Amino acid sequence: MRISVLGGDERSIKLAKLLRKDGHNIKLFGFDRLENNTLEISEKLDLVIKESNIIIGPLPCSNDNTLLNTPLYSEKIIIEEIFKNMNSDQLFIAGKISKEISSIASFYNINTIDLLRREEMAVLNAIPTAEGAIQVAMEELDITIHGANTMVLGFGRIGKVLANMLQGIGANVYVEARNYTDLAWVSSYGYIPLHLNEIGAYIHEMDVIFNTIPSMVLNEEMLLKLRKESLIVDLASIPGGVDFEKSKELGIKTVWALGLPGKVAPMTAAEIMKDTIYNIIEELGG
Repeated sequence: MRISVLGGDERSIKLAKLLRKDGHNIKLFGFDRLENNTLEISEKLDLVIKESNIIIGPLPCSNDNTLLNTPLYSEKIIIEEIFKNMNSDQLFIAGKISKEISSIASFYNINTIDLLRREEMAVLNAIPTAEGAIQVAMEELDITIHGANTMVLGFGRIGKVLANMLQGIGANVYVEARNYTDLAWVSSYGYIPLHLNEIGAYIHEMDVIFNTIPSMVLNEEMLLKLRKESLIVDLASIPGGVDFEKSKELGIKTVWALGLPGKVAPMTAAEIMKDTIYNIIEELGG
């Protein structure tokens, strides 16, 4: 296959190398900040796109719905310019493709697929995210995770994997969930279940809180109940789930840990992306 990889972090580079190793014709654009690079980086966006069947964007695709997410590129790539240079026979694959970006793609009759809407990708991607979250906590705390009081806010994919890992290394695991079915599962796994409206009664006992909910959960009211020694690790995507200004004002250490798979385990993340892309291609008929 002829594949272009546009923008992204270390995951995208390792993905390109894996695809090339599998024998595909790989072109890259948007990576002029690479060190010790062994890949050929193209200089013209339009040519890279037109010479490929599949265009692979970053994860997340964009942080503002206008520009491609390009942390390893010194210039800007306007997402609409990508779709302008594509045709309806090509496929655009990226992560966290917003409604706004999908709308632009539809205007140009471009088919897009969001990697994180693929269940196999989302589930497996939760593993390096959870490992990275625990790594952050270990680096920031002056106590062990073993024996620590930990609270996981949200019982989605990341919350499930993270709670399991925390329990495995001996933490006391409190898990917040909003519906009673999830709370029953939380209890069945041996964690301490908390409904959202109960966390205020326990939050002062926590050594570390991991948030996975992308809405304001840890507001001023909750932060005032926390001990100064507590740590917050926010794993939620923009806008996050913490009042960061208030936590700073109160002196509560808070880490907004975005993009952990690409930072702590880029090769594993790239392999997950590659396998998911192959699944997509197979489902589309090869």
